[in-house]
Amino acid sequence: MAAVSTYEEVWTVRRRMVDDLLTELRERAARAHDPREVKLIETHISWVLLGPEVYKIKKPVTLPFLDFSSFEARERACRNEVRINRRLAPRTYLGVVPIRRRSDGRYTLRAGGGAIAEWAVQMTRLDDERRADVLLERGELRREHVDALAFAIAAFHADSASGPRIVSCGAPDAVERNVRDNFVSLRESGGDFVAAETLAGLARWQISFLTEHRDVFEQRMLAGAVRDGHGDLRLEHVFFHASDFEVIDGIEFDDRYRFADVCADVSFLAMDLARLGRVDLAERFVAMYARAANDFDLYRVLDFYESYRACVRAKIAASTATSPGAPEHVAEAARAEARRYLLLAEAARRRSVLEPVVVAVAGGIASGKSTLAERLGEELSAPVVDADRTRKHMIGVAPTAPAAAGAWQGAYDQAFSTRVYAEVLRRAGLVLASGRPVIIDASFRTAAARAAAREIAQAHGVPFRLLECTAPMEVCRARLEARQGRAHVSDATPEILDAFAAGYEPIVELAPAEHIRVDTSGTADDALAQAKREIATWPRGLVG
Repeated sequence: MAAVSTYEEVWTVRRRMVDDLLTELRERAARAHDPREVKLIETHISWVLLGPEVYKIKKPVTLPFLDFSSFEARERACRNEVRINRRLAPRTYLGVVPIRRRSDGRYTLRAGGGAIAEWAVQMTRLDDERRADVLLERGELRREHVDALAFAIAAFHADSASGPRIVSCGAPDAVERNVRDNFVSLRESGGDFVAAETLAGLARWQISFLTEHRDVFEQRMLAGAVRDGHGDLRLEHVFFHASDFEVIDGIEFDDRYRFADVCADVSFLAMDLARLGRVDLAERFVAMYARAANDFDLYRVLDFYESYRACVRAKIAASTATSPGAPEHVAEAARAEARRYLLLAEAARRRSVLEPVVVAVAGGIASGKSTLAERLGEELSAPVVDADRTRKHMIGVAPTAPAAAGAWQGAYDQAFSTRVYAEVLRRAGLVLASGRPVIIDASFRTAAARAAAREIAQAHGVPFRLLECTAPMEVCRARLEARQGRAHVSDATPEILDAFAAGYEPIVELAPAEHIRVDTSGTADDALAQAKREIATWPRGLVG
């Protein structure tokens, strides 16, 4: 498309192109008897035309974080968008198609219609009623949705590219450049709806966090936590189908917003859940991701990245509010959005909505402790750090892969079990240090193991509760026999049940307020009800 020199000329030419294409899509919908509305959605960088299919056209804009001013840059961005987003939405992204200008001056998506004037990303039209934020608004986004997202995003990150160039984007200096860019843009476009002292306080905290925790960011680089991720993982980009989901709109215009610590993606979705009033689901998502990815170290940087990502969204909203030609109602809505995101950034900095506690769920083999720990995790929206998964991760096998070699042998010998407990408690300490509760699922068969867990709670100045799960031996034996032949995280078998019971040290060293016996011989609901009489759980829908 020929270059034009003024904003008004650009707008006139582009609007004519968009109008021509909308007319064409309406004709296509009529022929196909498609009853869905053909309409235009505008974002700060794209025109999105919704018809029987979707066509996304890049705007010829130059913003602080992108430059789409050239025809070549827009084509490149379209091709990048398809390549990047097919990773999480392979059925949605169909390809890149040309927009042609016919001899009569009209624009068309039809082949052979004339010279190529622009490019568009072609997509399958998704059902907005199945979008995650819409489900949330209707009260239909359930814990099962959040868990599925956590598991899938953990797997996506595990398979995503890394390498020196990508890892360098997670370096403290690189992250600091992004932080400073955010605040430069906010100060330039913030206007009178962003308080200068709020911005200054947030900027100081984020930069000081990077300085004071430089070693943490460097450790995560070395640990492989910096990946080619999504970059814009928000609820409005998640669409659920009958049995799965797809995530669209990963960032294509600048790799440095996608090349980041995986926690940047995790915190973005968590922040979005909190923004929409479901802090419980936000914490649940993080907890399930941490377990699936074996990445409890992310709690060391989670609040920083939640605050940083909220500032990113505030920056985009502020840019929208001050963009040339923005209608006043659009500008006012954007200003309100910027304020809300800055409040979220401040809330992440001053996290105080949770009551930290260590809940150790103990008991013998097949006593139901893991089931109770899982249910408590749901009630508290707290991460469960369990010895079985930790052990498997340490020896490099999948959670349900067998690792047993007999009682107190192999991966279960005393020396290795000591190392497992040390790692379990290290992970629990990371969660506590972030100001959140943690549940530890382990047998705690010795007084020494229980004392170590109690010391972690004391070191962080939080309460300690040990729930001892008890059930008759015949019940435990029947559970183990029923489990035989099925994949399971636990390697316990009926053959080692007696040996384990003989080595279990009775709990006599804890005060009554810290030691709670739970009869788990009945249903899981019965056991949970007993526990909830002693453990304060989090109200559903708590807003931070």
